[in-house]
Amino acid sequence: MSEIDDGGPAFPRPMSELGPTANDHDAAMAQEGMSLRDHFAGQALLGMMADYEANATFVAEQAYIIADAMIAARKK
Repeated sequence: MSEIDDGGPAFPRPMSELGPTANDHDAAMAQEGMSLRDHFAGQALLGMMADYEANATFVAEQAYIIADAMIAARKK
């Protein structure tokens, strides 16, 4: 099974951006963020769920298909 390209972090907040005075609390705030694939899928899902009659499982699967296509398009 091939690994799915998740596009990397969508909203990272690495420790290096917190500056030289970062403390333990700041370290806890450092995070990679959600993947770009998850972000794209969420955005696609918002539009598709405007149809309240939609089957949630089908729509969720389609959202990730759209997200994968968006990540592929970014590479072109």
